[in-house]
Amino acid sequence: MPRYVNVALGQLGPIQRADSRAQVVQRLCALMREAHAVGAHLIVYPELALTTFFPRWYMEDQAEIDSFFEREMPNEATRPLFALARELGIGFYLGYAELAEEGGRSVRYNTSILVDRTARIVAKYRKVHLPGHAEHEPWRRFQHLEKRYFTPGPGFGVTRAFGGVMGMAICNDRRWAETYRVMGLQGVEMVLIGYNTPVHNAPAPDHDDLSLFHNELSMQAGAYQNGTWVVGVAKAGVEEGVDSIGGSCIVAPSGEVVARCLTKGDEMAIARCDLDFCGIYQRTTFDFDRHRQPHAYGLIVERKGVTLAAGESAPAARQA
Repeated sequence: MPRYVNVALGQLGPIQRADSRAQVVQRLCALMREAHAVGAHLIVYPELALTTFFPRWYMEDQAEIDSFFEREMPNEATRPLFALARELGIGFYLGYAELAEEGGRSVRYNTSILVDRTARIVAKYRKVHLPGHAEHEPWRRFQHLEKRYFTPGPGFGVTRAFGGVMGMAICNDRRWAETYRVMGLQGVEMVLIGYNTPVHNAPAPDHDDLSLFHNELSMQAGAYQNGTWVVGVAKAGVEEGVDSIGGSCIVAPSGEVVARCLTKGDEMAIARCDLDFCGIYQRTTFDFDRHRQPHAYGLIVERKGVTLAAGESAPAARQA
């Protein structure tokens, strides 16, 4: 029997700092109703979907920082979303800032959860690849302080849900080949990714015009090279003066984009995803058991940064 998952993109427009969680959850519920009306089994929301993207500000007051974090899930603000999911029989992926207690101390993660069609949390993921910087850099037009506010997560797992093998990642994770390959080695059939991506890249402004291209490039490569569906969903538009890309899309295991959002506001789009289509790639070109050569890949885990071969000179950009 074919295994189809009707997946909806639940793209959000900007969330301003004055917007309450209750207001945001109303918007998430509206998108969920739209998705249900066209037959969705699952809707994917962005990274840090309940608040504005707060790492753009340098803050020292821990109480102020913690006001952006969730201590439990579901909680009072998000209970209506879980209740609607249960009523409609639709699952969801949701990104948020998580304040966890581990070994008697507080640990803060950039987190996503996967909720099944009975409104039960079946998986949790904590962002591994934290971009940006940890200290105040006032030369920037806006900060990107994820390294200050979050702890990296432990790794990439997969979960059997929605009739297939599901994985999760968050934002910057999508740029790293290792993200997809680790899940690919666990048989992943669909990777769900929420993101907030500014148009402007302060350390590399020459990249600004390529932001949307790089977004699709990384997800298309990850999908094709691992024979998996990839669903990427943005929080987009001008938020607290910072313009972020949209580009929410669903990529097939062939690397082809099969659905996309067209605006930078709240928008829903949907695709019917055949999980068995993954096998066309996982059993042929990317049959890992037949074709991978792990003995040749040792440097990937033995070395974190670049080490030049003996006698080589560093390129000028690296010397700078």
